[in-house]
Amino acid sequence: MKRQIRTLLASIALLAGCAWAAPQPIDAIVAVVNDEVITARELDLRVDQASQQLKKQGTQLPPREVFARQMLERMVYERVQLQYARETSVRVDDAGLERALQRVAENNKMTTAQFRAALEKDGMSWSLFREDVRNEMTLGRLREREVESRVIVTDAEVDAFLAAQSATGNQEIMVAHILLRAPDAATPQQWSKLQQRAESLLARAQAGEDFAKLAAGNSDAPDALQGGNLGWRRVDRLPTLYADAVRLLQPGALTQVLRSPAGLHIVKLLDSRGGADSAPVSVQRTHVRHILIKTSETVSDAEARQRLEQLRDRIQRGADFGDMAKRHSNDGSAPKGGDLGWINPGDTVPDFERAMDALPINEVSQPIQSPFGWHLIQVLERKTEDVSGERRRNQARGALRERKSDEAFDDFVRQLRDRAFVELRPPYATAQP
Repeated sequence: MKRQIRTLLASIALLAGCAWAAPQPIDAIVAVVNDEVITARELDLRVDQASQQLKKQGTQLPPREVFARQMLERMVYERVQLQYARETSVRVDDAGLERALQRVAENNKMTTAQFRAALEKDGMSWSLFREDVRNEMTLGRLREREVESRVIVTDAEVDAFLAAQSATGNQEIMVAHILLRAPDAATPQQWSKLQQRAESLLARAQAGEDFAKLAAGNSDAPDALQGGNLGWRRVDRLPTLYADAVRLLQPGALTQVLRSPAGLHIVKLLDSRGGADSAPVSVQRTHVRHILIKTSETVSDAEARQRLEQLRDRIQRGADFGDMAKRHSNDGSAPKGGDLGWINPGDTVPDFERAMDALPINEVSQPIQSPFGWHLIQVLERKTEDVSGERRRNQARGALRERKSDEAFDDFVRQLRDRAFVELRPPYATAQP
């Protein structure tokens, strides 16, 4: 009965806005996700966009019905994450979105207006593009808050990792993969059906069928539309399961079906390069302090930003930054006047690091948003150091953090999907194992 009520409510939500309007073609519902719906029109739009992307990459397209099934499942995963983000106050305001759009335009060597005109000339809606970018930013902040900020790598893990990977040096490999996700607490019958699918895909790949096409039409991984290609990575930055499986392969070879808590995997080694340690490098370190105001049910983004603007004005008029941090910051660094010590590249989340790197010494930033809330940042010193002695440990720590983050995020998203009420409508309902 609960399932029927939720489905009915979702259907009513879709139709309520046009209940008294002139007769219009009905946009069919292809999926219900909690109290929201995904329509056939939304799905067709996403399939068309992805098809154009694959054509530009030269990837052979899978049959449209196969591609649509895969795209619908990706949309379900995306929808449950966005719903959770809203429920837990992870958001991207208009100012942050505009800054991101400006960076996208600059990366394409255009102004925002020129970039918008180019998109619309290609037939893409600017409003839809803005919402796509907002959603991507929201999902990124959700991952940073729920997963990456909680990953801990111990010195003992770094020592063990370095001992295990010393033979690979700086070897880089390019792999592509197919992931068939398993439901949380999957039954033996579900695993059996998933295994049959995986073995069938492996046989097709071994027979010479295009791997990128198979990935685009079947993989549940976020990179499926890139043919499952993970790009060039050091061996030690691959998931342990993949690194161990491809270690003895030659380019072009495939692994057998691999199993992990996330599901079943097929991996193809595309290419390999390098292997020797590179020359020593230097990095810029930054001594920085900050004031953090966290958002919550009682503190909105606007309120947090306004409080920091007031604090910044007081600091500009002579108040001591450290004293303001001790009295107002919600961060654990508050007792130390907000002092975070010396920061290396990659130690902080991207939004914070970009703002920090752009600041002149002693200048106080405008309020900056990150997954943790809103910050005022002040750079106290910078220095460039030869980090050859620390480099391998930092690389090892980064590789371990990346591995742990990927694995934890896969678990997090799978649990969100399994806790959600999801009903796939025909013709897609029969696609579920």
